Formats: sequence, C-alpha cells, structure tokens
Amino acid sequence: MANTDEGAARVREVRRRLSQEGPPRTRGHKGDFEAVTVPEQHCDQLRDLMVSEGVEKVVEVGLAYASSALAIGEALATVNRPLPQHVIIDPFQEREYSNAGWDLLCSAGLDSIATLLLAPSSIALPQLLTEGFVADAAFVDGSHRFHEVFVDLYFLRKIVRPGGLIVVDDDWWPSVHTAVQYYERNLGWAVISDAFPGEAVGVGPQGKQEARCKAYRLPDPSFEPSFEDFRAF
Repeated sequence: MANTDEGAARVREVRRRLSQEGPPRTRGHKGDFEAVTVPEQHCDQLRDLMVSEGVEKVVEVGLAYASSALAIGEALATVNRPLPQHVIIDPFQEREYSNAGWDLLCSAGLDSIATLLLAPSSIALPQLLTEGFVADAAFVDGSHRFHEVFVDLYFLRKIVRPGGLIVVDDDWWPSVHTAVQYYERNLGWAVISDAFPGEAVGVGPQGKQEARCKAYRLPDPSFEPSFEDFRAF
C-alpha cells in the first residue's frame, strides 16, 4: 500500500506542476496548451470515474500534453490491480509535440505501465483488436473529424469489454457529438449522467456554456442490431 500511495502521490505532483506551470514545451502557438488540454476539473472527474470502476487496462486516443493521461495514470496507481496497462495512441506526439506529454508521463513514473503507439488510431486500434487486447475503459480525444471519430468508436466498442466505459472529450463539437449519437441510439450505449458533474467549464462551438466530456456505459452483453432497426442520428 505504501508503494501505491507513493506512486499516486508522484503522479499528483506532476499533475499539479502541469496545471500551475504548463508543459515543459509547447508547439509554439499562443494559448496552445490551454486550447488542447483537458481542464483539470474534468481530469479529476475522469480519475475518480476510473477509480470507481476499478480499471486495470485503459486505451486512450490522443496524448498531447498528457493532462488526461496523467489522470488515468493516477487512477491506475490508486486502484493498483495486478497488471495495469495504459495504451496511448498519438501519431503526433513525437513530431508535433516533441514528446512533451510522454516525457511528463515518464517523469511521473508511468512509463512502467504505459505504451505509446505513434500510429494513427485507424491503424493502431485494429492492431490491438487483432492482438486480443481487452480494455476496461477508453478515453477518446483524437481527431475531431466525424468519420475518424466514428471509426475510433467502432473499434473501441470491440476492444472495451461489455459493461465497460467509453469517455469522449469535446462532445460539444457537432462532429464528435453526431458520431457518438449513432452508438447511443443504435447500440445501447448509456450515458452516465453524473460522471462529470458541476458547472460548465467552457463555451462550445455553438456558443453555449457546457461541460465537454461525456461518459458511456457499454451494454452487457454486447449485441449487433438488425439493419432493419436503424435509428437515424
């Protein structure tokens, strides 16, 4: 337990420094860190959600400056299951972010349980599925193009175990929201309404104040609907 506490404390300290001081380097765009990172409030809620689920294996699409990855890592350290594994997919981490996010994870000691895949998610996720990888949860914050979000979710519903969680960032974007709506309306994904409580944290593309993360519970058992039962989204 002492090692578990020390590991979680180490991650919390890196998270604190990231929130207060920002990452060690950015892409050079003004306000880039603030624009792309998941707010600390949502990261805390994401951590708490993962802890309450007792997660052991998590897939994350998108790393950037690692705010959400550190929160997931803190959850894994807190839960302390026998074989924790955090698979992170981000083809831009090295060439666009100069490994800023990965270096933060390493400084928190999370490289012992984390794996970074530098391939596009449309390639990496099918590979994970082929290898038989099964996750308890996933966090999706990659491409915001509708077709790419849709493909991410298509493979994640096969990778995340029945009854597991899929959390989507930036649900306030119409392209992201529309992609998720298909799975909610046709495949039985249930919104966990109290996963991200509290005040709205920003203004979405429609100009409304709203929370940006949304959590879904996958059906258990999983099922394939008839094509005749299609519900428009």
